[in-house]
Amino acid sequence: MSAPDITDEYRQILRSLSDRIVTAQKPIRILDHIKWDNGIQEEFFRNGARQLPGVGRAYYQARPLGFDAPSKRDEFHQIELDIRRKLGPENPLGAIMARMCREYTQVVRMLEARGTEDFGALSQELYGSAGDAFHEGGPTLVDLGESLARAIANIDQSELLKPPPKHITAEDAVKILQRRLNQSFRESENTVRVKISDGIEADAAAGADYIKLRKDARFNERDLRLLEVHEGWVHLGTTFNGATQPVCTFLSKGPPSSTITQEGLAVLVEIITFASYPSRLKRLANRIRAVQLAEHGGNFLDVYKFYLYQNLGEPASYANAARIFRGSLPDGPPFTKDLSYNKGFIMIYNYLRLAVHKGMLQRIPLLFCGKATLEDVRTLAQAVDDGIVAPPRFLPPPFADLNGLTAWMCYSSFLNKLDLARIQDDYAAIL
Repeated sequence: MSAPDITDEYRQILRSLSDRIVTAQKPIRILDHIKWDNGIQEEFFRNGARQLPGVGRAYYQARPLGFDAPSKRDEFHQIELDIRRKLGPENPLGAIMARMCREYTQVVRMLEARGTEDFGALSQELYGSAGDAFHEGGPTLVDLGESLARAIANIDQSELLKPPPKHITAEDAVKILQRRLNQSFRESENTVRVKISDGIEADAAAGADYIKLRKDARFNERDLRLLEVHEGWVHLGTTFNGATQPVCTFLSKGPPSSTITQEGLAVLVEIITFASYPSRLKRLANRIRAVQLAEHGGNFLDVYKFYLYQNLGEPASYANAARIFRGSLPDGPPFTKDLSYNKGFIMIYNYLRLAVHKGMLQRIPLLFCGKATLEDVRTLAQAVDDGIVAPPRFLPPPFADLNGLTAWMCYSSFLNKLDLARIQDDYAAIL
């Protein structure tokens, strides 16, 4: 189908429908709606960490969503109908918005199903399963998790990789991160904010235009670099670019499909900037393994013991196990969002390889237009050419200058053909 005439009326229709999606999704805060409060952890350890946490269906029912779920589903359904009525069934941007409406409807259904078996099934529909293959007959996410675990096991105790002490206070970390992000974004000091918070459990958390650091947390330089490139450059950067879209404002918000792309981008940027490190990859690999354990019938105690075996200690083991079962039951199916990091990384990496191989470098920066989904980049490229989608105002340095990334990808296609087992034999005398 030929591109629609780019008229002011067409732009206004797109903007109106896009704004309705942004408004409709506003009260939906997935992680806030499914988290376990501190009292659950305290009770777990009071019981000697031998009983399942006291989370049942009633726990979630006592924590209302803050919006009427049936009405919210109807609202997204009506927006989808209006998209098809006003743009037609074949409009590419309309197809993206219609899919977003369906995804958000599934999100609402998943939240309605908190504390039931259906929660896990809907989570798998939205985020995938640990057994998902990357292509027909190819390796799965579980294979990736096991491969990473084996590789890291050989180097995990190396003194060369021992982390530096965490001597940077939260107050000093705020100043350091704020200065770096101001330099990166080059817009104004208010583009993104770094601030202290007393109300978060993790050392750090990111919002729409801010990074919060827990007041009593301590950091090292490695922590700050990771926050700068993962949360700052990618998550806040794509939010900023999406929020400045003049027409397609839906790019400022991301449904689960974009979460996979966004987390994959963030992990890739960690790696190509040398901000990542083996224990970080171990943490991501263990999330796959923990999800698989829960998908195969393991309960909270099984996953908690799995993390204890990884030498995390009791509080960290509880926190990681709780990530897997939040929204569900301690003996129910898992919440599979934590697969997004590794799944998204592999998808983004392969996309970059193909883009370089085919000489389509201009497509790569479009991943940062907003909360884009990988499958939508082709449509977004045409929309940029049509002047409907604005190119990203902010790009992380490795994507602002593609020379280094392109050089790496030129080699990667060949390197992936080499047989590591045979190379190991050839290099045995050297090592």
